[in-house]
Amino acid sequence: MAIPKRKELPLDPFKRAVSMTCRALANDKDVEVSFSTEQPSQVGKAVKLPEPSRVPTEDEIATIRGQADSAALSIACHDPAVHKKLAPGSGEGRAIFEAIEQARVEAIGARRMEGVAKNLAAKINQKYEKSRFGEGDDKSEAPLSDALGLLVRERLTNEPPPEKAQAIANAWRPWIQERAEGLIDRMADEIFDQEAYGRLTRDLLAALNLSDQLDEQSSEAQENDEDEGDTNQAEAQGEDSEGEDRAEADSDQQSEQDSSGMEGDVSDEATTDQVDSDEELTEAPVPAELFQPNTSVLDDPEGFGYKVFTRAFDEIVGAEELCDAEELSRLRAFLDKQLDTLHGAVARLANRLQRRLLAQQSRAWDFDLEEGMIDAARLSRVITDPMHPLSYKQERDMDFRDTVVSLVLDNSGSMRGRPIMVAACCADILARTLERCGVKVEILGFTTRAWKGGKSREQWLNAGKPSLPGRLNDLRHIVYKSADAPWRRARRNLGLMMREGLLKENIDGEALAWAHNRLLGRPEQRRILMMISDGAPVDDSTLSVNSGAYLERHLRQVIKEIETRSPVELLAIGIGHDVTRYYRRAVTITDAEELAGALTDKLAELFDEDMTWRELHRNGSSDARIKRRRVH
Repeated sequence: MAIPKRKELPLDPFKRAVSMTCRALANDKDVEVSFSTEQPSQVGKAVKLPEPSRVPTEDEIATIRGQADSAALSIACHDPAVHKKLAPGSGEGRAIFEAIEQARVEAIGARRMEGVAKNLAAKINQKYEKSRFGEGDDKSEAPLSDALGLLVRERLTNEPPPEKAQAIANAWRPWIQERAEGLIDRMADEIFDQEAYGRLTRDLLAALNLSDQLDEQSSEAQENDEDEGDTNQAEAQGEDSEGEDRAEADSDQQSEQDSSGMEGDVSDEATTDQVDSDEELTEAPVPAELFQPNTSVLDDPEGFGYKVFTRAFDEIVGAEELCDAEELSRLRAFLDKQLDTLHGAVARLANRLQRRLLAQQSRAWDFDLEEGMIDAARLSRVITDPMHPLSYKQERDMDFRDTVVSLVLDNSGSMRGRPIMVAACCADILARTLERCGVKVEILGFTTRAWKGGKSREQWLNAGKPSLPGRLNDLRHIVYKSADAPWRRARRNLGLMMREGLLKENIDGEALAWAHNRLLGRPEQRRILMMISDGAPVDDSTLSVNSGAYLERHLRQVIKEIETRSPVELLAIGIGHDVTRYYRRAVTITDAEELAGALTDKLAELFDEDMTWRELHRNGSSDARIKRRRVH
């Protein structure tokens, strides 16, 4: 008997046509196209597109086609190896590099095919359709990476930015044209040569004072080439020795320049030596106070070489103060759509963590009671004095150890798009899970108030540009949920992370110290600090007038202090980036779907009891230095 064929759904022909067109445009029959409620993405030859509505509009159809065309062009025209060699490692520089490369890839298709150009225009229109940038032209609310991507696209295709995106492009246009207009004009001639185009992009980043990030990536690429080459070990060791000698000479030269009030970037070798490893960081000149036994970078960062130009413009603010209630509700509804497929992860994660966090139950006995079980140790008392009432004992259960968890989320510009959505989903699921386990949770975020320094930089300019000013931006630390607030009252606040213009730059060291000090003031016995980030700290204003490793060195110092001398347990989740080079205990998450599988197992392992590690912190908690911090 023949099996009847499944009746074709109304949208199946559209999906099939989009999939076939995507493979044809990519010139690769192995491309796999799928449709889901997740955000559109392309990893290798796997393309994920949004599920169309039951009755899609013409704009929605064009948008889905544009997203498919963009992914296909990336497969056909983008070489990941060349991109890896030229792109900065992380931060705003990498976001800019990727935005400009995406503009190149899409421009190739738009130039050759009119239909593809219309589809890509619809995709960009949809991206900025609900953006707030159209309400003003303030650069502090406009990501530089988006502005550069739009301006480069405009030059490559001769198409102006969409109406909703014109404000963000115009906000940065004079500043960019003043510094890099010639470089952008030259990009049109190299559109089909990714390597030459990428080197022009690197020149553009240098013109925008982002050369520190290029220095770090160049040194890493150079090291990888040396490892993969045919040079022998002796030659490699000789090059390392020469590099150290050059670093010392460059360090002396940099000190002379700083004393004369000159601004500039540190040399490639000096930056590399400061960033590459903890061992080299400890070799850098540091004040004598570092070696005093009772000194802590959390109490006295200046004693460890980390200075802040001014704290007058820093702020600690609640999420509800940055956005009105109506918009928070709309943003939260958008986040809920991303969580629709993850409801089962909450139950699975809760069951695993509950055994780790709350199943550790210690038992004890109450002695000298008037009733209960006879105490064998006092059996002689019963014989000598049968009327003595205090010869019994009873077993009692001790209360579960109190636990508080602080989730600290990186709200930097490099997290825009899928990374911040994954981070928000992580925070939402972890907070609900831990609260179900009876564990108090607080959710914090950190970013800056403005791009390129804000009011702190203005004050520095008015003061005559003193050399080595230290941190030169306005911090914004956000409290999404306090530890004592129930989740149902704070759940809406997480939607703020979906708001355009919130994510700017990140200074991880000070954010980690801030969250750590909040935990020290908590009464719970067990305190866990979890950092959710995508890589290294980046603040262009600070790094342009200090050494290239200034923020990273401070972050490593703070992490080492917490991991070795604090009663707080420090964990980290890397979103798309491996953060194990900073944190001793860390996992990496690339997609929200992993929360139901790999994250459940890995996170349960992180929360598992490690008696040796906990004993170290129990001994350290009696240190007089920690007691002083707890008082503060």
